[in-house]
Amino acid sequence: MDGGKLYVTPHPKSTHRITLMSGSDALFPTIGILGGGQLGRMTALAAIRMGMHVRTLSPSPSGPVAPLGEAIIGDWTNEKVMKDFLEGCDVVTVESEWAPADVAERVSNGSVPVWPSATTLKLIRHKGIQKDTLQSAGIPLGDYRACITLEDAVQALSAFGGKAVAKKFEGSYDGYGNATVTSEEELKQAWKELSASDGLLMEAFVPFVRELAVIVARSPSGQTAVYPVVETEQKDHRCHAVIAPARIRTETADLARDAALAAAEAVKAVGILGVELFELSDGTILLNELAPRPHNTGHYSIEGCHASQFENHARSILDLPLGNPDLRVPVAVMINVLGHRAGPVQTDGFSDALSIDNASVHLYGKLEARPKRKMGHVTVTGDDIDTLRRRAERSADAIML
Repeated sequence: MDGGKLYVTPHPKSTHRITLMSGSDALFPTIGILGGGQLGRMTALAAIRMGMHVRTLSPSPSGPVAPLGEAIIGDWTNEKVMKDFLEGCDVVTVESEWAPADVAERVSNGSVPVWPSATTLKLIRHKGIQKDTLQSAGIPLGDYRACITLEDAVQALSAFGGKAVAKKFEGSYDGYGNATVTSEEELKQAWKELSASDGLLMEAFVPFVRELAVIVARSPSGQTAVYPVVETEQKDHRCHAVIAPARIRTETADLARDAALAAAEAVKAVGILGVELFELSDGTILLNELAPRPHNTGHYSIEGCHASQFENHARSILDLPLGNPDLRVPVAVMINVLGHRAGPVQTDGFSDALSIDNASVHLYGKLEARPKRKMGHVTVTGDDIDTLRRRAERSADAIML
């Protein structure tokens, strides 16, 4: 079992210091976050706990960040709106790879750092470019093809033995934009739903033993912190459960960490990078895909690690010394809480969820629920994986949003 040993590179000796925004009387810097969902919320909570200030910019009202700092609503593609937002920030980050980091970089003209950079986001948000970048870096991947036409996709399906995963090049996440196909008929339907002007991505189905994930924090000066390798379980292409640490051999954990670090270097990540991988039957690994931001597979770190992924995201984008990513508990199990119905959020079962021994319940403050939408998560820590898994499932199942 991978014990999640401390895996941090030293902070480089330099004359770097935080420069506070002009005219500010703040003792600590202000982090600007482009986006107002749960990742922005949890990053803001971690930053506020350390004494930092937070402001967010979202294109529409968003419940998760409404109570935290300055929650600004505006057209974030408008340069005047972005300029006004940047004037109150010492550094800017993104909640997702779809946020307009390029607009922020253009408007700031170097006066306000934007991490991750627009260049990093461009390498990751298009799954075909992401795969090519990782392959060029020598990172082990499954077979894939960027298919421009349906005929290309049909040929790929045949070459992959009749089973593949079709993905939108851009916009696929949390079960959206993906389809497992096992026939030409299924592929035609997937093509109709997922393809864009440049086609779609076809990936050979990987006969994995288990799915793994690693969170990497990386600062502008190159300091890195690598979190324990965790195992993940998916339902309908969505993350359902995370178990930390993964029940794998030390050699496999080392391969996963090495691949994650190499990926962070390949895309020049700054901040948190979520790395999803497959473990094969011989203990080797294949990298699946990247997310240039705090990641669902790292939520367990709030209760499970000395410094959560959200704390280290704030530290890294400010080029501050990174916190210890090591586990501070023997085991942590996280279960996602999904919506069961469409409409305004209700909190049926909340009391029952909180009654489960040692369950930490995180609800994201979203105003509207819909089936299978991520609405929160539950983490339970302790010693025995099976016991913790049952408690986490019971707590999550009790919440009917």
